Amino acid sequence: MTADVFIAGVGMTALGKRLDQSVKSLTAKAVQAALTDAGAETAHIQAAWFANTRQPMLEGQNTVRGQIALRPLGLTGIPVINVENACASGSTALWLAMQWLRSRRRHRPGRRGREDGLARPPGAGGCGLCGRDRHPRPRRRAGLHPRDGRRGAGRGPQPVHGSVRRPGSRPHGPARHDPGRLRPCGGQEPRGGRPEPAGPIPHPHDRGAGAGRQAYCLPLHPRHVRARQRRGGGHGGVQQGRAEAARRRRAAVRVRGCALVSASAREAADMDNHIGRRAALAAWEQAGVGPDDIDAVEVHDATSYAEIQQIENLGLARPGTAGERLRRGDFALGGRTPVNASGGLVAKGHPVGATGIIQLHDLTRQLRGEAGAAQIEGARMAAAENGGGFLGVEEAATVVTVLERAA
Repeated sequence: MTADVFIAGVGMTALGKRLDQSVKSLTAKAVQAALTDAGAETAHIQAAWFANTRQPMLEGQNTVRGQIALRPLGLTGIPVINVENACASGSTALWLAMQWLRSRRRHRPGRRGREDGLARPPGAGGCGLCGRDRHPRPRRRAGLHPRDGRRGAGRGPQPVHGSVRRPGSRPHGPARHDPGRLRPCGGQEPRGGRPEPAGPIPHPHDRGAGAGRQAYCLPLHPRHVRARQRRGGGHGGVQQGRAEAARRRRAAVRVRGCALVSASAREAADMDNHIGRRAALAAWEQAGVGPDDIDAVEVHDATSYAEIQQIENLGLARPGTAGERLRRGDFALGGRTPVNASGGLVAKGHPVGATGIIQLHDLTRQLRGEAGAAQIEGARMAAAENGGGFLGVEEAATVVTVLERAA
């Protein structure tokens, strides 16, 4: 039986240029926010996955990035795994953490697949996913300023994504030379109004009580562990433990499926075997659900066209109909299946290695009812599609994750 994996705490720094801060300082803020959200401490962390993609180029820190960034927090001695998978780095780190957690569960003799069958807190892994890549040295940071105010100079994912709309590829609805019809997707503002980019998540309950009885990981805890009740202390202590367990279950978000695939050698016109489509099918199979079951979606819209393509890859629209349905508002906030209610990558400035983990952060808040003006009413299940790099005619890596509100 496959062990369930849950997200119990999330945290991130505010989006924007942070030339006055370092990777270490931004890491510390994100980690502390997630630990606070989970009601945990650094002492509970047993493993961490640290993902980013531009730090070697901007800072020259090519190796042991996670160990260096996490050391000031006291996270030493534990396994720290550094992950680089282009823009899919963050979601790839979560995928890896899930494999670690499930392998530990499988190899513990006498363990059951149910949470209430545990005699003691199991080992928990961490995802230290800090993709905010900034060089701390002023002389190198200064080199970034001449580009301020300019759009998309040089090579990058945006022109590559745009170029895949070539003759022979499947039409997605809007005419190629009608940019006005692309406006419903890839807008600069979140569809539900701009929420605070990473404001403090409201806490209706004190999640700190009893944290010492559990093992957690950071800053996304991929496994929610039922609060352990003390054997002694009287009836009142047992009741308090049960109440705390109930509160944690309500805040947890279950990862029902998470599929990672890589680019194939398909022909450009073979959209049925597009990497995004293959990842989506694998994730739906793992989750035991389909696109019709999804209430909220975040896709990797590095360009407006990419949002159209990924909507069809996920099966939210029939081939060739996504453009028209976007125009009708089917994927807007209040529509049938809201897509990128947070504003998507275009609104976020495409934060590269942090992209996938921000999607999961936003969807976790959606499922917990904490998305503010961008909240999708009654959202219980969500999906995220995150692509990274480019190889041949498609992304080099893609992760599709399916989340579900735990209670």
